[in-house]
Amino acid sequence: MTFEIRKDRKPQGRRILVREREEYFRLMDQGVSSAEACRIVGIGRRTGMRWRNGWRPSGRHKGSPPVTRPGTPEGPSRYLREADRIHIADRLREKASIRTIAAELGRSPSTISREIHRNRTPGRGGRWHYRPHAAQSRADARRPRPKPGKIGQSPELREFIQQHLSRRWSPEQIVQQLRRNFPDRPEMHVVHETIYQALYVQGRGELRRELAKALRTGRVMRRPHRQSYKRQPRMAKDMVMISERPAEAADRAVPGHWEGDLIIGKAHKSAIGTLVERSSRFVALVHLPDGRQPAHMRDALIQTVSTLPAQLRRSLTWDQGSEMHLHSEFSTATDMPVCFCDPGSPWQRGSNENTNGLLRQYFPKGTDLARYGREELDAVAAELNSRPRKTLDWETPAERLTKLLATAS
Repeated sequence: MTFEIRKDRKPQGRRILVREREEYFRLMDQGVSSAEACRIVGIGRRTGMRWRNGWRPSGRHKGSPPVTRPGTPEGPSRYLREADRIHIADRLREKASIRTIAAELGRSPSTISREIHRNRTPGRGGRWHYRPHAAQSRADARRPRPKPGKIGQSPELREFIQQHLSRRWSPEQIVQQLRRNFPDRPEMHVVHETIYQALYVQGRGELRRELAKALRTGRVMRRPHRQSYKRQPRMAKDMVMISERPAEAADRAVPGHWEGDLIIGKAHKSAIGTLVERSSRFVALVHLPDGRQPAHMRDALIQTVSTLPAQLRRSLTWDQGSEMHLHSEFSTATDMPVCFCDPGSPWQRGSNENTNGLLRQYFPKGTDLARYGREELDAVAAELNSRPRKTLDWETPAERLTKLLATAS
């Protein structure tokens, strides 16, 4: 008897589609994939997934009972049962492929592959064996929740993470440093999401919650990026656009190409200039005690750039802020051309935008930046230049700049 595909495919709510469900499982028993069975029967893939695995007791389906598979007294299960594991062991002895076993059990091949590799036991001669009853015992031992967190179980690991969070290291930087410091101790290895959960998930309490303020954003939840504000060009005279910037600046192979911008203080009355070298992400901060008028910006930039060696003064990329109105005079004094980004295109100075985000850990928004002196700015720059960066394969900007200068010389 052939099955008639349901013509009306509108959402059915909680209506139980008896004939559709029976036909879906009949097709699955014949080895048809779940996606193909859903297409033939005329149901959504999520509906098929709920029929096959049951609804999870959380979210919007909280409390909903699993849909019972016809002919299966125990009902469907998200997890492999002991009978499934016995079937896997029998078919492995018969040299059946993983995909064949998966089709027979109505599971994904990756589920079967992961089960075999996760629960196999070593045998004689370096060979591995899959023993179904031992695999079931291991699965039962792993299933109970909640589990103790890795950070909470190790005082040494917790102390290392808290110490580096206090130094404003990001969780990802801490993770990489753990692997470098303890390469042969897997108990000291975690992923960065483990650190975030130890900070944010209520009830875990593995790390002090006040350390979350040391993170770059200082927020508990991540926010999506907002659309950039489009503005008109402010300096139409003698502007060199980023499209005319030397090609060597784009591939970051040659040191000496910089990106610059301002971070603005309380009520837009104070500012600090930021310079980032593109190849090494080395940071230099520009002291602006008298404000950010074009003349003040010109003089402060000249003073900062003049301390750099000649091979590190190849170009400077800036946005079209009015503070750079005297860019030609700056270029004449330093022999360093200035290139301007397109309006509303902060990604063209990505390294500088990222660094400005890092600097907000030291200079929060709404702070009067005029109270910071030259020595304090130099200390912040030195701390940033000694922090490992993912984009540098976890080298520090100072280390990378030293290598680049040694290679160039």
